[in-house]
Amino acid sequence: MGPGPKLVLVFSGKRKSGKDYITDLILDRLGPAVCTVLRLSGPLKQQYAQEHGLDLDQLLGPGPYKERYRADMIHWGEARRCQDPGFFCRLATAGAQQPVWVVSDARRLSDLQWFQSEFPHKTVSVRVQCSDETRQKRGWSFTTGECTCLSTAVHPDISTY
Repeated sequence: MGPGPKLVLVFSGKRKSGKDYITDLILDRLGPAVCTVLRLSGPLKQQYAQEHGLDLDQLLGPGPYKERYRADMIHWGEARRCQDPGFFCRLATAGAQQPVWVVSDARRLSDLQWFQSEFPHKTVSVRVQCSDETRQKRGWSFTTGECTCLSTAVHPDISTY
């Protein structure tokens, strides 16, 4: 993995809050030689697709295929995090060489805690917020059962869908 990052920016926020938009702006400004955007959901979906024999490209897209598997994928991801809180973080950071890492989609307190413990004094958390009205204009709609935290004391969800 190299010497490790000089700075890790860990972004959290609700779905359709603008996390990807902001992290892409940072990448555009700093350039790919200096900055990499790490997406925790990518390795999660890749591992889920591999273990369940599913189409990864469709899981990565915005369509109904992903929505069909969303609830099960969330429960599966929670079980993995319970076994090993850093599992998806390690997958996402494997091979990252740039001095600035931008984590675009931290969804659990355990994600942030992993980066803080692995890269103390280099990790900064950033919370992206917007109104539900703005999120709806971006295509979000509330779905019953969307929040994955069974108990915030056991599984704090920093994205609070």
